Amino acid sequence: MKRRARLQFDPKVFLSKVNGALGLRNYRKDQIVYRQGDPADSVFYIQSGKVKKTVVSEQGKEAVIAILDTGDFFGEGCLTGELLRLATVSTLVNCVIARISKADITRVIHDEPAFAEMFIAHLLARNSRVEEDLVDQLFNSSEKRLARTLLLLANFGKEGRPEPIIAKVSQETLAEMIGTTRSRVSFFMNKFRKLGLIDYNGSIEIHSSLLNVVLRDKPEIRS
Repeated sequence: MKRRARLQFDPKVFLSKVNGALGLRNYRKDQIVYRQGDPADSVFYIQSGKVKKTVVSEQGKEAVIAILDTGDFFGEGCLTGELLRLATVSTLVNCVIARISKADITRVIHDEPAFAEMFIAHLLARNSRVEEDLVDQLFNSSEKRLARTLLLLANFGKEGRPEPIIAKVSQETLAEMIGTTRSRVSFFMNKFRKLGLIDYNGSIEIHSSLLNVVLRDKPEIRS
């Protein structure tokens, strides 16, 4: 049932039903979509491109909490009563993003079962990813966290074929994502390259053998 609903979902049809074409906007690389603290009154859909979500603490410390890709939604917190944005979203590459009002997306969720099922699956997958990220931070070394992050950026484990060559992501951004320093990221990137797990020369080419770093001594969660 779940697979059939996903096959029926057509982003172009969806955007036409929510007047998304009117809300489509081209964003250049490193452009802000919205800032932490802005009013939360809409949901966004990435038609093409890649964005990052960052949060800043009261002490001014910044952390990257997610990288989102084509076909992902973000800003859905407004549907659960969120009044202000809890994070800043900015583009990593040139993007085409649709802004959908809270009223419009709520209507489509009620009227379109295929979309509702797909959107619920998206939320569940996002929740599962947050839990996996927490386990990663608590139990894994920074080397394993970096390897897992690179694999996620290349879409390993998602439906469809992975993208071996990922968009250029700075070492500073990778360090913010895994909670370590840029020098540690540089050390491990050079190590991965020497081991033949990645090719790194501006852009990053990920080899499936990098999975071995993540799977080695994987932590066991006991109930």
